[in-house]
Amino acid sequence: MSAARRSWPIGIFDSGLGGLTVAAAIRRRLPSETLVYLGDTARVPYGTRSAHTVIRYARGCARRLASRDVKVLVVACNTVSAVALPMLRVELDVPVLGVVAPGAAAGVAATRRGSRMGVLATAGTVASGAYVRAAAALSSRVEVVQREAPLLVPLAEEGWVEGAVPAQVAARYLEPLASARVGALVLGCTHYPLLRNTITEVGRQVLGPQLAVVDGAEATAEALATLLEDRALAAPEGPGDLDLMVTDRPDRFAEVASRFLGEDVSGLDVALVDL
Repeated sequence: MSAARRSWPIGIFDSGLGGLTVAAAIRRRLPSETLVYLGDTARVPYGTRSAHTVIRYARGCARRLASRDVKVLVVACNTVSAVALPMLRVELDVPVLGVVAPGAAAGVAATRRGSRMGVLATAGTVASGAYVRAAAALSSRVEVVQREAPLLVPLAEEGWVEGAVPAQVAARYLEPLASARVGALVLGCTHYPLLRNTITEVGRQVLGPQLAVVDGAEATAEALATLLEDRALAAPEGPGDLDLMVTDRPDRFAEVASRFLGEDVSGLDVALVDL
């Protein structure tokens, strides 16, 4: 059974567009894997919802992907990763990987002795304390300083990732961290990797030239590669595929997916599904 499952796809879901940065990182790291991506664009954003609602939405997304016979489920949403992973791991018969634990682990590894780990995230992720708990489980010596950065999400979606406006927004969020001795900064929202260059440039001006900026999407892709290897689930050599599904406005999703994925997917069909 395990040998047959190697060719099954990997399921990925997010509340909308941001999780495509995780899908992009996975495609770079694991080009032989076939991915099935679900963006719940009808109910985005999740970050402002109650935990009860997020769990209900996550259950619907996970069940839809499970119906596609996925071998692993990647929760490419920091909010869902913060509140719903235990439920998903109990209810599903496949391994479930979130984005918080890999991002926190990479952040802890990048944090220099005597400095703190910073996290930029949405209000829901900050309120959950998920990164604080994940870092504490790895090291008792790393203190986490969190900062909400909601305006970075619409900037990423509009493609405003460089120039004066995103730089000013990034500075506004990073300047309060200047006195906190932050040595590593985790991008704790899947939209933020699109602004990584701007955040890194501004962050090193504000927080010091040695600042390490951690991309949670890349950390998740690396954690997935390890999981597949450990469980003998890695796909055979060959080109992987990508299926895209959304719950609303597939035309709009198709327009911006190429920017988030870093590759031209204009020729792909985006399926409209009902959860």
